This record gives sequence, C-alpha cells and structure tokens, in this order.
Amino acid sequence: MSVQTLSQYLDFLEIEKGLSENTIEAYRRDLTDFLDFCAGKGMDDLNKIDRSHINGYILKLHDEKYTPTSVMRKTASLRGFFKWLCANEICAKNPALTLEQPKIPKKLPKVMTIDEINTLLTKREKVILELLYGCGLRVSELVNLKINDIDISAKYLQCTGKGSKERIVPIGSKAIKAIKDYQKERDFILQKNRQTSKNLLLNDEGKNITRQDVYNFIHKQGEKIHKSISPHTLRHSFATHLLENGADLRVVQELLGHSDVATTQLYTHISKKRLKEVYFAING
Repeated sequence: MSVQTLSQYLDFLEIEKGLSENTIEAYRRDLTDFLDFCAGKGMDDLNKIDRSHINGYILKLHDEKYTPTSVMRKTASLRGFFKWLCANEICAKNPALTLEQPKIPKKLPKVMTIDEINTLLTKREKVILELLYGCGLRVSELVNLKINDIDISAKYLQCTGKGSKERIVPIGSKAIKAIKDYQKERDFILQKNRQTSKNLLLNDEGKNITRQDVYNFIHKQGEKIHKSISPHTLRHSFATHLLENGADLRVVQELLGHSDVATTQLYTHISKKRLKEVYFAING
C-alpha cells in the first residue's frame, strides 16, 4: 500500500509540480528510507503513523551522523508527503504538521575577486568560465546548453534551470568573443571525430562534457590562484559583483533564475561598503 501511494505522490510531484528528475529521485530516497524505518518498527499502515515514529526517525538520522542540511531535506520531504496524504484523504491526520525544520548555521559563500576572475579568463577553457561567471549559469545549465540556445546577434542565451524553468540571460561582449573563438575549435573536434552534436560544449572526443568535467576543470584553475573553488563559486561571484556595483536585487534574482528573492539573499552577500551606501542613502 505505502509503495503504491509513494509512487502516486512522486507522479504528482512530476506532473503537477514540475519538479526535476533529480529532485524527485531525492524525494524517493528520503521517503523510502522513512517508510523502511516505519516498517522495521512494524508500522505498515500510513494512517497509523504518528509523531513518535517521525521523532524516532529523526533521532536515527542524528545517530547516523547525517548533516543538518540532510536532516532538513528529509524533514521537508516528510512534511510535503503527509500534507499530500491528508489533502487526498489517505491519512486522516498530519503527524508532520508541527514538525520544525532544524536550524542550519548560515555560511557566506566563497567569492572571488575580479582580479582572480580575470586571471582565470586567460585560460583555454575561457568559454566555460565566461558562461559560469559572465552569465551566472548553474553547472547543469552550462553542460546542457545547445548551440541553438545562443543568439549572438541579439546578445542573449536561453537556458533551462531548476524545475524545467526557462529563462533568458544577456551575454556580454567577452562571453560572445569566447563563444565565437570556441566554435572554431568545436567544429574541428566534430570533424576530427566524425560526429555531430547540438550541445555547445564538447570534450576532445566530441562527446558532451559532464558536470564532473567542469568541476575538475574549475578545481584545477582554483589551484592556480590558491583557492578551493567550484562552478558555483563563479555563480556566487557573478551575483556578488553585480550587487556591489549597484544592481537591483530583483534583477539579480531574475538573472540567477531564483523563484524567490529570499534565495537570492541567501546565495549572495553585499560588501560592507555597499551596505553602508544603501543604509545612508535611505536614512541620510
């Protein structure tokens, strides 16, 4: 019963909510883990699961040394699942209704200086760096970018972000030049390997580059400036530098593809100098 119900819930997340395949798979793992825990306690009836079962499950997570972020995600999965169960009258009561999310200490994201960015932009894989930093793309958006997603004459690209949401992102002159320069290399790679591809970024064998390829490349570039960085560091830097130079938070939100401006505030930070400027502009 619970397995069939879980399958129906995951179909709901995919069809009605439009969540990505990766997100749905995370829900599947989290909820299967919880249901297995309940089954181990002799509880197979969803309608009889109460708060004590949830509390026992969370205690198990802590005992198994799950990080606060993982516990928060699993807790959110339970809240959504039981809310759906009650809305569809599968359960009469919601044992997760008053379930609190664990507090997670907020960490400021790593940000690079403009000089450090410029150092990286002199390297061979300039187009990757320009699209991650100059356009603020997520690594998944970058590796899935197609040639036809880019309009060089209009100076914009179209990418598909989380939840299959599409957005338009402006492309600067440096990124355009990097793309044009790379297209010559890309054509040569395809001809050499006798292949065709719609994807923009390819490896030396003419195959699509992977997320791991990008992570490895960025990590190696970070070593050259003695910093541990990831593709998301460039995205953070993109947003931070825009804010520090006076960009409106809502504009940055649109460029990043965040559905909620609160997410933008969590993933970016403004320099103390900029904060003072904003404060005194308002308060005189």
